Amino acid sequence: MLSADEGVSADTTDTDSPPAPRAGLDLHLERPAGRVRGSVMDALRDAIRSGRLPPGTRLPSSRAFAADLGIARNTVARAYSELVEEGWLTSQHGSGTTVSRRSAGAVRAEGFRVRRLPARRPDHDLRPGQPDLSSFPRGQWSRAVKQALHTVPSEAFGYADPYGRPELRLALAEYLARARGVVCGPDNIIVCCGAAEGLTLLARALAGAGVASLAVESYGLPTHREALRTVGLHCPPLAVDAGGADVAALDGMQEVGGVLLTPSHQFPTGVPLRSDRRAAVVDWARRTGGVIIEDDYDGEFRYDRSPVGALQSVDPERVVYMGTASKSLAPGLRLGWLVLPDRLVETVARQKGETEATCGFVDQLAMAEFIRTGAYDKHIRAMRLQYRRRREQLVDAVGRSSPATRVTGLPAGLHVLLHLAGGNESAAAQEPAWRNLAVEGLALYRHPEVDVDRDGLVVGFAAPAQSAWPAAVEALVRQLP
Repeated sequence: MLSADEGVSADTTDTDSPPAPRAGLDLHLERPAGRVRGSVMDALRDAIRSGRLPPGTRLPSSRAFAADLGIARNTVARAYSELVEEGWLTSQHGSGTTVSRRSAGAVRAEGFRVRRLPARRPDHDLRPGQPDLSSFPRGQWSRAVKQALHTVPSEAFGYADPYGRPELRLALAEYLARARGVVCGPDNIIVCCGAAEGLTLLARALAGAGVASLAVESYGLPTHREALRTVGLHCPPLAVDAGGADVAALDGMQEVGGVLLTPSHQFPTGVPLRSDRRAAVVDWARRTGGVIIEDDYDGEFRYDRSPVGALQSVDPERVVYMGTASKSLAPGLRLGWLVLPDRLVETVARQKGETEATCGFVDQLAMAEFIRTGAYDKHIRAMRLQYRRRREQLVDAVGRSSPATRVTGLPAGLHVLLHLAGGNESAAAQEPAWRNLAVEGLALYRHPEVDVDRDGLVVGFAAPAQSAWPAAVEALVRQLP
């Protein structure tokens, strides 16, 4: 770092009045020993070449920079002026001094590595489980954040409570009871950084309690299986058919201490867990002491009738309810929650500890305010209508353009399953034209211990912005046989 002692002794030809008090933008520079002005210029060139000062970066004023370095202001001003002449910097009256856009060419000319641009994005994002981020309620959320910060107690700025903010847990308890039929109090809820973290915390707790295996559906998110395996749990598959997971098979899995299900809307096949199987899996849990993990990832989005209530309501002491704001609002909020039986609450909370990474208190308080004021319900209703229309438009367009293509799955959620004439959809999904639509083949979600018994294209219809949706549908149907 340029120091005051080096500045005074290294270049006696540059003098000026004592530097002003430290002010302005911070800028850390390493430089070799030598004359001050030359050292400043070398340090700035090196910082630009290395990419630490990318094109467009605004530099401190000469007065502030001189104060930081403990050198004369004229020294910095002359260094800036010479670097402007060399093309490294630009300077305009009233706009300060910035790193020149042309300096990127100088970096390439001198052989320094230039960061590559990210890979080209697909023309249309039709991945499953992706909400329409352009419809995020920015105005209402901004008001919720403002209100939360206005009323937040000072203790909220300290280390996070592993259970989550009490305001959010209270709001969630009331909302989940009203909207999803979940039976719980605030003390049964632990707030986490999305469903993935929640599942990891729960898996650690179960493994610590002696559970060795946890059954999963034969089609599901690979990340969920990986989270379970990471903590040492074996994940035997349960076959999935038109009635959902074949939970009767649990009776033959003596080592299994729990099961992970998506009962309201199986992901990704799109079927519900049949009512007799819902009863059967709860009966299994009661008989064996097993735990049911209910992933209610898109439970609010049912379009043909009212959403099916949460399985958790049948037996709150045997079912862990796992929810998230990733589909209803945005995954970037990193807001999820576990509703736990009394006997598991403290055990799971201990997995987080006092300083475990967690979602910020501002977003938690904003979410609580969002729910409390009814803005969350309003947003859900609006998105439910939008997604229902999109699904209907997609099904209609496929039916008109490709009668041989079948669309399966409940009128629910954010995706459909397409079966093309001739099959082998997972292979087709890897072709350039299909990759340009960002669709996924069903094989991506197949449990590795399951033989190929079906295929399909898992197509999301929520991610494109409203203005881009018609073009996305048109591009999709053009690829259908």
